[in-house]
Amino acid sequence: MNEITYSDWKQTDQSILYIYTPMCGTCQVASKMLTVCEQLIDEPVSQLNANYSPELMEEFQVESVPCLLIKKGPNAFEKVYAFQSVPYLLEKLKTAQ
Repeated sequence: MNEITYSDWKQTDQSILYIYTPMCGTCQVASKMLTVCEQLIDEPVSQLNANYSPELMEEFQVESVPCLLIKKGPNAFEKVYAFQSVPYLLEKLKTAQ
């Protein structure tokens, strides 16, 4: 996963954004799961440190981290907070392709 800023993400057509904080233990586990998933899908996954993007947190009403933001359309997004398993995440990520 490549680290990206909110302004950079807004300018790209990438549809998957992983929002995390570095000191969050759950985020570290979720990151490892997403690294595995990223190898199995064709869509790139970008990551963003929530500590440096309060405007993104407010705009998308992100309630907690880890959060997976998946673009479903021009103005439609799905937020995933429960990183249950790698197969579960793969199913969610395939909807973004």
